[in-house]
Amino acid sequence: MKGIILAGGTGTRLLPLTAVTSKQLLPVYDRPMVFYPLNTLISAGIRDILLVVSPANSGDYLNLLGSMFRKYDVRISFVVQKRPAGLPEAFILGEDFLDGGPVTLVLGDNIFEDDFSLAIQSFQSGGRIFAKEVVDPERFGVVEFDADGKVLSLEEKPAHPKSRFAIPGAYIFDGNVSEIAKHLTPSERGELEIVDIHKQYFTEGVLDVRTITGAWFDTGTHEALLAASVYAKEHRLAEKFHPIINEAIQEFNAEFKKSVSLSK
Repeated sequence: MKGIILAGGTGTRLLPLTAVTSKQLLPVYDRPMVFYPLNTLISAGIRDILLVVSPANSGDYLNLLGSMFRKYDVRISFVVQKRPAGLPEAFILGEDFLDGGPVTLVLGDNIFEDDFSLAIQSFQSGGRIFAKEVVDPERFGVVEFDADGKVLSLEEKPAHPKSRFAIPGAYIFDGNVSEIAKHLTPSERGELEIVDIHKQYFTEGVLDVRTITGAWFDTGTHEALLAASVYAKEHRLAEKFHPIINEAIQEFNAEFKKSVSLSK
């Protein structure tokens, strides 16, 4: 299993904050946002991770993460997304990286309290996505269940949602996903839609949907970013991070302070 973090885009809803750096490098309480999806992947045992980044911010990611995890045998690669063309493009840009194997994609601006380790480690084939009950499902992809929990339909940002279960930004797919992504037709927005990949696996009868109950934040707005930061502080989310991440951050901080001291 390999991992992809989608950290491209322009983050226009968070201007002026994103005028100087990537949205996924903004702080969620005491650490950059990108460490949260990194924690989701590393906690599940994934050690090969691809970051999809924008041209303007690629150097920032390299400076921060280029060698931070090398001693821990966590290999982080980078690919530049020249312009946002939809979430499925991550599987196209990462096709060579995946080399026909399974992948967990986590959106770089999604903060999860749930531990996805078992769901990732037990995955065998097909597709596996998640559903979270929310008050505003029209903002997201939506999954409809019957009384027995069987999936009935999947829609992208419907005006009249058939359920209150949103599809958050964590997806697990087998090695067919890159080929599926390459044959998608752009939507009216001119982008490839991740829900069309879900539908393909659903039509083939190999889509597994699991509900999650922990806190979830899509930090694309100032309000959501603040709420995520407050929640991370009050619930001490950073203390629950995998030791690899916390140790790597401490070492990075110490080395950075040392370099600043030597330059004076």
